[in-house]
Amino acid sequence: MVDIFTEIDINRPLFEVSTFAADPDNAPVWYNNIKSVEWKESKPLVVGSQVAFVAHFLGRKLAYTYEIISYVPGQKMVMRTSEGPFPMETTYTWEAIDAGRTHMTLRNAGQPSGFSKVFAPLMATMMRKANIKDLKKLKEILENS
Repeated sequence: MVDIFTEIDINRPLFEVSTFAADPDNAPVWYNNIKSVEWKESKPLVVGSQVAFVAHFLGRKLAYTYEIISYVPGQKMVMRTSEGPFPMETTYTWEAIDAGRTHMTLRNAGQPSGFSKVFAPLMATMMRKANIKDLKKLKEILENS
């Protein structure tokens, strides 16, 4: 099992942070590895929405579709994919620190299958580094907008 938990404080209001981060169209802006996003259904984002992502990670192109399984605007979003060698669940949470600051968490959890099991420890380390970098980029984008 791979379970990565990262968090950051962003000097922007809760609504602004959660709205930006929860919008799949913004993922290529703040996630370094995500290259494109395609909605499989019409907007807006709701439980059951499916969004296809293309990413590059550890030198490989990955294409997968996430389904939104839980979404409480301004509080929490959970999405899951069962595709590929590394089925994963991604969870975002947001909590107001005060009127102008937000605490955000990002958790990726999954069970690698097949040959990917061998590389799970390396993948976990690389994912943690990527998540920290992505959250720092999100913070920079939002605080400089």
